[in-house]
Amino acid sequence: MGRRWRDGRGELVVHGTTGQGAGREGAAPVVVPLELATSYRARTNGLLGRDAVDGAILLSPANSVHTFRMRIPIDVAYLDRDLRVLTVRTMKPGRLGLPRLRSRHVLEAEAGAMEGWGLRAGARVEVRVEPTATAAAGGAEAG
Repeated sequence: MGRRWRDGRGELVVHGTTGQGAGREGAAPVVVPLELATSYRARTNGLLGRDAVDGAILLSPANSVHTFRMRIPIDVAYLDRDLRVLTVRTMKPGRLGLPRLRSRHVLEAEAGAMEGWGLRAGARVEVRVEPTATAAAGGAEAG
């Protein structure tokens, strides 16, 4: 299930977890503003130099992150190819995260935000991409 996105904006839809102790199971999905960073340059820049994050940023493809030169602590969620959360970690500035074996995408947000969205291991997310000018002119955008 290969996904190809382009740098841009969209929405992250958090559908909650399944199984025991889910807490959000059956609850309405949470929709969060999303920035997509899919090019090498955008992934490299990520959240560096920012004092705040509006929603989340998706790094794709990615299986690890670092917080060197970051100003704020962040939540990091590692996603598999089906956009299911493998694990969520909070990282302080100046740290190096270990690569996650099955991770294909990484979500980053301000520390504490993901808990508020109900994003935890086992949760499924959906990425909705805003149409771009080229897509509106007749091109196709995968999502």
